[in-house]
Amino acid sequence: MLVVEDLAVELGGRLLLKHIDLEIPPGETHILFGPNGSGKTSLLMTIMGYPQYKVVGGKIVFKGVDVTHASIDERARLGIGMSFQRPPTINGLKTRQMISLCAGGEELALEEMAERVNFAGFLDRDVNAGLSGGEIKRSELLQLMAQKPDLLLFDEPESGVDLENIALVGHTIAELLQKDGDLALPGARTIRQSRKARVKMGLIITHTGYILDYLEADKGYVLYDGVLSCGNNPREILHCVGQFGYEECVRCTLENN
Repeated sequence: MLVVEDLAVELGGRLLLKHIDLEIPPGETHILFGPNGSGKTSLLMTIMGYPQYKVVGGKIVFKGVDVTHASIDERARLGIGMSFQRPPTINGLKTRQMISLCAGGEELALEEMAERVNFAGFLDRDVNAGLSGGEIKRSELLQLMAQKPDLLLFDEPESGVDLENIALVGHTIAELLQKDGDLALPGARTIRQSRKARVKMGLIITHTGYILDYLEADKGYVLYDGVLSCGNNPREILHCVGQFGYEECVRCTLENN
């Protein structure tokens, strides 16, 4: 499981996250709501290990390993993967090369995988070069399909995706988070096939809540001004935010506690 305990994080000397406590058991998917600038992306980037996000208190434990100060590549090898809201363009690196790197030397039926997310025509493009928001999202999903992480972090997966493609993105995320941990990719022969199937965990940032139309989430939170609160049914939180706004939802939770 993922355990975040009393986490405090600074960026450029400014405290972004305060006393964050979060646990995601194997097989569960949690949803993170919050207004812009509340620290949601900062939390995901900290869990992923980006060094500019400085942990000044607490710890992060993943699968029994303290990864608080581990590098990004150490966390990725341990089984943490992330889909970014605005990933960079990487000129000179083809997308098919990037996906092969994500697979860590495993053999993949890459063309067939790409067909599943309507991305086959973009494999020989430089990573994210000239792609639309929806195309970038599908590229990110394809990279995660190749990596097969145990903990999947999604930063606003609906952002930049048109209504025609939101179902594809939503269903693919649901598949990535399935409990048996096996995407059953056609023709793929992997080093993990002989291992016991792994149970996936997910943490998803969403503003719109559209992702809840395609998967059942186990718990939701509101992150407001760097403080995590409201641990509750995600659909109830979304309804509350829609009616009363984030500040009122947080105030109500604090009063009831």
